[in-house]
Amino acid sequence: MKQKIVLKVSMHCSKCRKKALKVAAVAYGVTSVALHGPEKDKLMILGDGVDAACLTHTLRKKLCHASIEIVEEVKDPPKKEDPPKKEDPPKPKSPEIIICQPQPFEYYRVVPDPTPAPCTIM
Repeated sequence: MKQKIVLKVSMHCSKCRKKALKVAAVAYGVTSVALHGPEKDKLMILGDGVDAACLTHTLRKKLCHASIEIVEEVKDPPKKEDPPKKEDPPKPKSPEIIICQPQPFEYYRVVPDPTPAPCTIM
């Protein structure tokens, strides 16, 4: 069951916001976390099977005051099904004529390098 949770968290600086986002992001079942509200003091969490009470408790331990505002189920928008299209039967292909002309072969012979002469510096 997909759900949307909105938590009000007292975040007074960007460091607190960053920490709250990290704590919420690693919770079990969370798929997305975003700041919400005019003062960016609310966390909007989307996920599948997220425990809102446990998440609130964790935010209280790591930061300070946190409270649950909204917990609601998210329903997928109804998908519009297109009526099945009638396909025309495939037209038979005209036979293609391919003319192959024999081409002359090129022959290559691999010649090994002669062994190098022994070193004369010694």
